[in-house]
Amino acid sequence: MGVVYGDIGTSPLYAFKECFHQAHGLEPDRAEVFGVLSLIFWSVTLVVTLKYVVVMMRADNRGEGGSLALLSLALRATRNTSLSAGIVVLGIFAAALFYGDSMLTPAISVLSAVEGLSLLTPALDDVVIPLTLVILTGLFMIQRHGTASVGRWFGPVMCAWFALLAVLGIWHIASMPSILLALYPGYIVALFVQHPLVAFVALGSIVLALTGAEALYADMGHFGKRPIRIAWTAFVSPALILNYFGQGALVLQDPTAIVNPLYRMVPEYLLLAVIILAGLATVIASQAVISGAFSVTRQAFQLKLLPRISTVHTSVSEEGQVYIPFINWTLFVAVVALVLGFGESSNLAAAYGVAVTGTMLIDSLLLTVVMLLSWRWNRYIAVAIAALFILVDTAFFTANSLKLFHGGWFPLAIGVVIFTLLTTWRAGRQLLIEKLHETAIPIDLFLKDLPALQRVPGTAIFLTSNPNGIPPALLHNLKHNKVVHETIVLLTVRTLDRASVDTSQRLRLSQLGEGFYRAELDFGYLEDQNVPENLVALAPTNLPLDPMQTSYFLSRETLLFSQKREMARWRDHLFSWMMRSAATPLKTFHLPPNRVVEMGQQISL
Repeated sequence: MGVVYGDIGTSPLYAFKECFHQAHGLEPDRAEVFGVLSLIFWSVTLVVTLKYVVVMMRADNRGEGGSLALLSLALRATRNTSLSAGIVVLGIFAAALFYGDSMLTPAISVLSAVEGLSLLTPALDDVVIPLTLVILTGLFMIQRHGTASVGRWFGPVMCAWFALLAVLGIWHIASMPSILLALYPGYIVALFVQHPLVAFVALGSIVLALTGAEALYADMGHFGKRPIRIAWTAFVSPALILNYFGQGALVLQDPTAIVNPLYRMVPEYLLLAVIILAGLATVIASQAVISGAFSVTRQAFQLKLLPRISTVHTSVSEEGQVYIPFINWTLFVAVVALVLGFGESSNLAAAYGVAVTGTMLIDSLLLTVVMLLSWRWNRYIAVAIAALFILVDTAFFTANSLKLFHGGWFPLAIGVVIFTLLTTWRAGRQLLIEKLHETAIPIDLFLKDLPALQRVPGTAIFLTSNPNGIPPALLHNLKHNKVVHETIVLLTVRTLDRASVDTSQRLRLSQLGEGFYRAELDFGYLEDQNVPENLVALAPTNLPLDPMQTSYFLSRETLLFSQKREMARWRDHLFSWMMRSAATPLKTFHLPPNRVVEMGQQISL
């Protein structure tokens, strides 16, 4: 309740009222209100319930969900065919768009909650922006402490919030039971027949009722399918729909309430308490997407889409709880700029939706591949389901594309920037690995000359991405120090396209002779890559791994660019900057700082 449904749970603060924003041209009359309510109900039913809860949650990558998990499933289904390249682009762009959503959600959620203060007295109008910034600043400052201590309050607060939404909805529906007729989808047809262009534009606001739907799928690995499905169908969905219909009943009886229908549903003596509860709910919604940004970033560099970034684990019991300072403060600067730049939640709503609908559309396209090639569903059934999802998502995405010149460019621009970074790192890293493989010396050739070399006591572990040749760091150590340790472990750490790896299958070790060992250590993309701990626990007892007698050797590459370019000049320099900015493997692999030696080399790309 607290983690999964925070974002979609705060949508009633702004979704319904934005459909009747004066810029859209819809008046809160009976036909229009019924049409909008019917659109909200059937959109939630088709997109959230049918697409994500029923179908999408079947597409789990060994229990994990999210765009990157769906990407892994689709790639596995296509098996490196010509379709794979397009799938990679789609999956990476979906992950990139998430960052735009991570910036907009805290801004619009907290600002819309605090705006309720102006209903207490107009004198508080000037307090809205400063108070919003104070709340957001506090939210980003506590991230370094982790969400474990705060998280236990999330569930009860969100349960109280959804219960309040349901009670308010039932109360106002009771005053006008005929509002339930809006469940009939014919009102949608009537709305589009009467106001075709205006109704299409209104889809850009309807999508605000769906924001956070992707969280159901992304958080599947934390809770499993069953709890998420039960919570949605038994509590969250009914509470949201009841509240939207209650807002509709109120507006038809008092059209002036459209200014802020959710808060106008509340008796005046309870208004301050509800504003405080709404503020807590929006902080929780913001926390969910911030934590999501940390998780997506961690998955991205585990899947080799980003260089290593300094990451702090904030819980000794929950591996997924991480804090990434660079991402945290980048989001903070962007969120503050959005609040100051747009000023009102209505203005932010104009920018909201492009990233969300883009991600939803990409999810539908990837799901189509999985249904046809992985699940091998009946072709006609799969195509019919896919066509329905793609048609609905395309309609929402097209409607939101009209917002491009009213702020919608912002999340799209963020997505393009992140996409450029991810693809540049992926392409540059592939080129770098190819160059390293070209210059690698075969192990059997190296071992032939080994008897003539000076051996020294101890164990040296050389980390290398190439599981075949001799690591450059070993050659440079031999070149400069003229010695080889008695025990040499050539270690390759791999991140697989699944969330976790069984301990019994994590380490593969082979003896090469002359005290040399080849080791491969596999981790899932959600697992902590503690190399020393896993080696000591999993290696055979005859392999000497005394912490005080074991040294770790790393290779540090400096790039030189040749005239023959594989990438554009600007991408060469961008990749070089990303390499220089990357965190050292020392922290990522939890290597003991006083036992690490870095050997530098220059590589021409």
